[in-house]
Amino acid sequence: MQFNDTICAISTAQGMGAIAVIRLSGEQSFSICDSIFESSTKGKRIVEQKANSVHFGSIVENETHIDEVLISIFKNPHSFTGEDIAEIACHGSPYIQQQILQLLIKNGARLATPGEFTQRAFLNGKMDLSQAEAVADLIASQSEAARRVALQQMRGGFSNELINLRAQLLHFITLVELELDFSEEDVEFANRSELSALVDEIEQLIAKLCKSFSLGNAIKNGIPVAIVGHTNAGKSTLLNTLLQDDRAIVSDIHGTTRDVIEDTINIEGISFRFIDTAGIRTTADKIESLGIERTYNKISKAQIVLLMLDVNDPDEKIHEAISNVKDRITDDQQQLIVVINKTDLIEDIVVDNRFNQSSFRELSGTDSIVPISAKQQQNIEVLTSELLKTVNLTALDNDEVIVTNARHYEALQKSLEAIMRVSEGLKTGLSGDLLSQDIREVLHYLGEITGHINTDEVLGNIFKNFCIGK
Repeated sequence: MQFNDTICAISTAQGMGAIAVIRLSGEQSFSICDSIFESSTKGKRIVEQKANSVHFGSIVENETHIDEVLISIFKNPHSFTGEDIAEIACHGSPYIQQQILQLLIKNGARLATPGEFTQRAFLNGKMDLSQAEAVADLIASQSEAARRVALQQMRGGFSNELINLRAQLLHFITLVELELDFSEEDVEFANRSELSALVDEIEQLIAKLCKSFSLGNAIKNGIPVAIVGHTNAGKSTLLNTLLQDDRAIVSDIHGTTRDVIEDTINIEGISFRFIDTAGIRTTADKIESLGIERTYNKISKAQIVLLMLDVNDPDEKIHEAISNVKDRITDDQQQLIVVINKTDLIEDIVVDNRFNQSSFRELSGTDSIVPISAKQQQNIEVLTSELLKTVNLTALDNDEVIVTNARHYEALQKSLEAIMRVSEGLKTGLSGDLLSQDIREVLHYLGEITGHINTDEVLGNIFKNFCIGK
């Protein structure tokens, strides 16, 4: 792929709108615009105008006026891509957009590939690779939390942490390798106690970044919440109440829900992906049995499990449901919330939003018990508050660095393994050449995240997922 030519693309969403924006980037951006643009001020040429200015006129082909437009110009290196950029704001007719795009191509521009504008920004040093990936995350964000995390990363919060780590390690590896040049003289340039303290600090920071991925991944993709329990406990009613829509079929007939139903709800800026599952019971129905098996599968993958219990159920049935669910919660990070439904059927069962019977608490073994009436929409706000408690909002409020990208997480895991070998090597008196090798491995994986170390294959996989025009 060439990166010295001029590219163009429609940057706004497909379809009809009030306006559309067509973007060009490259050395010939302004001259190509001049070849199809007739300014409202006679004799004005785009190539002669000041940076960060906007110009009104018409797009013309063979003296035929296509549309009245505004052209904004941004000159290198002070632009998104680091190249000359022109943005044409035209009317939002799909026909007009395509006419202008074809004119630009006819006059020397090339249609941009997905993510090529951002890729040029990366290659021209306007942002590192993790920032470039955050651009795509920001565009795709569907909640306030996802927007905040992506924006923080795009502004370099994550990159600055990694750059600082690499700078400190580079300083010490230089001293360690300098010792190798004077190995016969038995000199020590790198203070081992200082290096050990630095390695411990870096190990803790990388471990913290790795740990943040569970939260970051949930913020980015929605926190999976499995609604489980016996048949007719009110699972589908709860889903419909939360969604404020008749998403799932509700019936008094047992076993109505036979497959998994999913939908996403935004609660105070956090996306929760609710999964309504088939009711757990013993059945001879093969199709319902498959649905119950999927229920167990969803329990193991959910970050939060809402166990729905009917307030009128006998203790043995409650114990069975709790036991079945707990057996399938294998991760310490998973949260169990017991929801007691149909409390509107029993008087004085709820006092100050708290369940007034200790038997459920004793049977469930958890304090996370929320009494509700899904049908009457009672205490739903208490349930949503309980859900929010499971999210580490402190990290978000403090603008801490949160890892959301699986590629970053994998590289951090490998760098953590390498830095732990460095730490162990310092304790056992490992030779400088072997220490140097492990430190270089840490630098390599940290560099992969920011793009200091990259391959065409990695770049291709990242930017192919961008939308065209960005």
